[in-house]
Amino acid sequence: MRDLPAGLTTRPLTTDDLPAAAGLLAAAEPVDDTGEHLDADDLAEWWVDDLVDLSSDGRAVWAADGTLVAVAVVVSTGRTREDHRVLLEGRVHPDWRGRGVGRALLDWQLRRGAEVHRRDHPELPARLNVSVYPGTGSLESLVRRAGFTAERWYADVERPLTGLPEVPAVPGVELVPFTRDRDDEVRRAHNAAFTDHHGSTERDATTWRAWFTGTRAFRPDLSVLALVEGAVAGYVLTYVYEADTRATGASRAHLGQLGVLRSARGRGIASAAIVAALRAGAAAGCDTAGLQVDTENPTGAFGLYRRLGFAPVRTRVQWARTRPPWT
Repeated sequence: MRDLPAGLTTRPLTTDDLPAAAGLLAAAEPVDDTGEHLDADDLAEWWVDDLVDLSSDGRAVWAADGTLVAVAVVVSTGRTREDHRVLLEGRVHPDWRGRGVGRALLDWQLRRGAEVHRRDHPELPARLNVSVYPGTGSLESLVRRAGFTAERWYADVERPLTGLPEVPAVPGVELVPFTRDRDDEVRRAHNAAFTDHHGSTERDATTWRAWFTGTRAFRPDLSVLALVEGAVAGYVLTYVYEADTRATGASRAHLGQLGVLRSARGRGIASAAIVAALRAGAAAGCDTAGLQVDTENPTGAFGLYRRLGFAPVRTRVQWARTRPPWT
């Protein structure tokens, strides 16, 4: 890797590096305020699967004393409906910022992102994405200089699991817990529900299980399906991250995927399913609930969450740099 400060070395990221990577993220969190607390097992689920080859898609930067200085990973999300989304993720230890490490890693990610684009979907334009959190102002300056533009704002919203309303009854709708036999039906409903959302990605079965319903944090018992005539018309999938509970001292029910089929919207299904999921989380001992929402969500979800007692706690900005098709 070019232009690293003297005394630093780089090599492909490996699974053996994940505990050190989790430690790096924990050290950076008080500065960066991402709201995420991930342990090595969480990183393994995200970075070590059929979607990422760490030997090619990950890099680690080390100091001479064996300290992990920085990590970078390139994640291909598969095909979207209009372009190929590639996530550029990474972190530099706060003690090593301002020395060119982030710039060197971003240069590598841009090159690797172009290779991944050519490998996976050369026929489509590509959109390389970087997430900038409240405390990562230096990263914002870096991606701006690299030709990225801010394109979307995502709010983290939270509420305590106290004073919850009763689950509203919706005529013709049955609310039931998630069951494994409906997993693929929920996946297909999710793909259909998000056809009109910015940057939505068709989730194939492999991606769906690797990122969502196959993770350790997924809680089927706290997840809710809304059935209309016996078929899934809406869903709320809930996650509880052990590392987050350890770091914060509070158990949070994270509502990760929520959606209602277009044909079933306007009936109050989303409100009913969310309240049912909140009450399930409270009964299981969770202290708070949180979720992330696109502030320009076309369904008006941001307003819905506010009405249900959620309040914004931080905003993540998605920056993007586009590439033309290879063919």
